[in-house]
Amino acid sequence: MLKEERQLKILNEVELHNRVLLSDIAEMLDVSVDTIRRDVKELDAENKLRKVHGGAISMGFTDPTADHSKIYALNEKSIIAQKATGLLRDGAVIFIDGGTTCLELARQIPRQLHLTCFTLSLPVALQLLTKPNIEVIFLGGTISREAQISVGASAIHQLSEIRVDYGFIGTGYVDALHGLTEFDWDIVQVKKGVIQASKKTVLLCISEKLNSQHRYKTCNINAINTMITELEPENNLLNMFRKHEIHLL
Repeated sequence: MLKEERQLKILNEVELHNRVLLSDIAEMLDVSVDTIRRDVKELDAENKLRKVHGGAISMGFTDPTADHSKIYALNEKSIIAQKATGLLRDGAVIFIDGGTTCLELARQIPRQLHLTCFTLSLPVALQLLTKPNIEVIFLGGTISREAQISVGASAIHQLSEIRVDYGFIGTGYVDALHGLTEFDWDIVQVKKGVIQASKKTVLLCISEKLNSQHRYKTCNINAINTMITELEPENNLLNMFRKHEIHLL
């Protein structure tokens, strides 16, 4: 495989999942970790991604508030956010997860809606503060530099003390058989806490992530009440998910 082809695949994986491990990309492309490390270093120098210890993150993920246009699949995420806002009602208490799709939801919440919103995400909290009728409650803890969310025991404990009407979450990987998975153990623990704290859990997920999985499991697919993609609910790509007790939007 030519270097240009390899780097395009690296960029695609980084943009799709926001964060990737060098070892995963090396295994996927059947090359050495050193080769991928050199590629990532070059792509970082070209300002196409950001190199971090052991991996890489997308430019839209490193500072999603800085340049909206750098968010991958923005049109699809905008459609998902529009659908999600249809679930919101005046006076609701909700949770919004980190990640670029959830950030798009925060951007699209109508300014006239009165909500109480919990979040662990710094970018989401900052976006919500622009909405005059939303009470924003930030759940603190150790801040993950890459994901820009609170993680750890303090964040999980605070989640255990709340109960929200809707918990809007994202995921790195989702599969009808294996459920929601991530490569980051700390992120998985936080998401488990969000699901426990939510009367109804809503997954916001672009269709490119369907039928993918990683090493750490967040939950089974039927722990999700509603899954929102940019697709029409009748789309054949969602057939495997239709077999489970999950509402598709």
